[in-house]
Amino acid sequence: MASSAPVDAQSGEQGPSAAQEWIAGMSRAVPIVVGYVPVGLAYGVLAQKAGLSPLNIMLMSLLVYAGASQFIAVGMFATGAPAWSVIVTTLVVNLRHMLMSAALSPYLKRWQPAELAAFAFQITDETFATHSQDLSLGTLRKTRAFAIHVTAQASWVLGTWLGLVTGQRITDVRPLALDYALPSMFVALLILQIRDRVQALVALLAGMMAVGFLLAGIEHWGVIAATLVGATFGVGVERWIKMRSPGP
Repeated sequence: MASSAPVDAQSGEQGPSAAQEWIAGMSRAVPIVVGYVPVGLAYGVLAQKAGLSPLNIMLMSLLVYAGASQFIAVGMFATGAPAWSVIVTTLVVNLRHMLMSAALSPYLKRWQPAELAAFAFQITDETFATHSQDLSLGTLRKTRAFAIHVTAQASWVLGTWLGLVTGQRITDVRPLALDYALPSMFVALLILQIRDRVQALVALLAGMMAVGFLLAGIEHWGVIAATLVGATFGVGVERWIKMRSPGP
């Protein structure tokens, strides 16, 4: 019986099956799951304390699926902010997704429109970092990428549900240090991507600038500005190194 596993067009060798790719994607998403479950739990607790109904809380994790925006929206709902203010604020916070989509788009040219729409909906900072690391080692495999996305969102929804279940017993999430889970996950993903001194320098510069913008009171645009400056600096350094390196 012929195997159903795909064949690599370049090497002619049999590639991994869809099931193997899916399992590999779920494994790649484990660091994200470790961060999403406790942070999703914190969101569920805080949203419940803010007066949102369980249905609305779960729908936000299913349909909005944007951690920072969900936390901001919950805080604004709690203060009675108007709907337009919540929409504009969350839009500004999520503008960084344009940069992430632009970085991944050259590798998705052969994808169908429906696949692109589904893929774009589930892009987050953490899944983007994981895809970027995979691209540095090879190509972006479609089945594996979707497995990463589905596993990540499932863990976020699970964390939200756990927050609803335990919300009545938890009066304050700060003593549990759940708010540190997300930053620590970002640090772990960043370390996995750094492969040379230039990348380490870019990461350090962007981080320092982001903190500086935050201390200066620039909360929403600071990360985007720091990212653009850091990326521009990194490109400039790499071009300078290539110009100074001897030719073949």
